[in-house]
Amino acid sequence: MRFGYTILYVEDVAVAIDFYERAFGLSRRFITDDATYGELETGDTTLSFAKHTLASQFIPGGYRHNDPAEKPAGIEIGFVTDDVPAAWDAALAAGATVVSPPETKPWGQTVAYVRDPEGMLVEICTPVSV
Repeated sequence: MRFGYTILYVEDVAVAIDFYERAFGLSRRFITDDATYGELETGDTTLSFAKHTLASQFIPGGYRHNDPAEKPAGIEIGFVTDDVPAAWDAALAAGATVVSPPETKPWGQTVAYVRDPEGMLVEICTPVSV
């Protein structure tokens, strides 16, 4: 088995993909003609977006939507970069909100947190040295 993709459920797939392109420098793979699903190029694992209305067709009983006015859900997506401060600045310029600024942890990794416009928690970090 391998980890294939993560899907973020959003109000507007095109808007979400545009944000992630501007905030994190990712490239659009595609958006469906009806704009209910789309993907970004992220390497081996795909970052996908599905419109809430599409996702609700497949998840009986629904799910809790992310809400920027509430605490973030207990999940994050992470982007690894050698320049966390520059990535942090780009994310904020694209419309991300501050959770915690770049900080070098005791183990040497630099880590920062933002939230995307829909409230998803996003980690921006340097690679972990093993």
